[in-house]
Amino acid sequence: MIEFQGVSKVFDDGTRAVDDFTLVLPSHKTTVFVGSSGSGKTTLLRMINRMVDPTGGRILIDGEDIARLDPVRLRRRIGYVLQAAGLLPHRTVVDNIATVPRLNGVPRAQARAAARELLGTVGLEESLAMRYPNQLSGGQQQRVGVARALAADPNVLLMDEPFGAVDPIVRAELQQELNRLQRELGKTIVFVTHDIDEAFLLADQVVILKTGGVVAQVGTPGQILSEPAEDFVASFIGADAGKRQLYLQHRQGDGDVTLVVDGDGRPTGVLAGSPAAPGADPR
Repeated sequence: MIEFQGVSKVFDDGTRAVDDFTLVLPSHKTTVFVGSSGSGKTTLLRMINRMVDPTGGRILIDGEDIARLDPVRLRRRIGYVLQAAGLLPHRTVVDNIATVPRLNGVPRAQARAAARELLGTVGLEESLAMRYPNQLSGGQQQRVGVARALAADPNVLLMDEPFGAVDPIVRAELQQELNRLQRELGKTIVFVTHDIDEAFLLADQVVILKTGGVVAQVGTPGQILSEPAEDFVASFIGADAGKRQLYLQHRQGDGDVTLVVDGDGRPTGVLAGSPAAPGADPR
């Protein structure tokens, strides 16, 4: 469990990035910080592994004040995935994944063997093990980044807009892959994004932030969609413009189809059980 207790951060130039932030991030769940630029979401994330130290307040992991821990040792026990993967260009895929275990004293052969197993865990073929990062696609690089973050079997996984630099199709694949991994591994994940749809797709707990790290609302995706706490939240999620209002539209043609459309009449999907829906009974 990660707990923020009255945490604030003021940078040297006087910028107040976070102001009196208090929140519990539940164990084995995915918490997503979402907000626009200047909302303090990345600062909050980076304070968990002490890439940034708070100006005031405390952060606890399983009841332990991280300010009392050696920053390097703390970072080696926390997985960290960056937007651009952050792979070492001069190292092969397998050696990139094995980086933290090797720093923790795991023998090279053992670390490499475990790294090869992780390739399958993140949906990559073992044939990629000896390639270099510049020989991979953007999506493959991000999967390697996730594998590297998992290599030391951390309890906590930090993800800073990890899918923001890939195209929409690959991004959707990576989002589904992360949901699969979380079902299988049950890590405590802290995820940062500016995309509310991504937040709703991935999160058990969504934290919507305003400028300066001020919490606008905390809740499950369902709670936030059904009961926006204030006008800012309604605007941020698109509820005030009707973007979240969906309707059913029945269409007849070669087969009867029930479409799901938004407030502007644009199709967003096919109702499950409709003849055109995947897995629908054609009888």
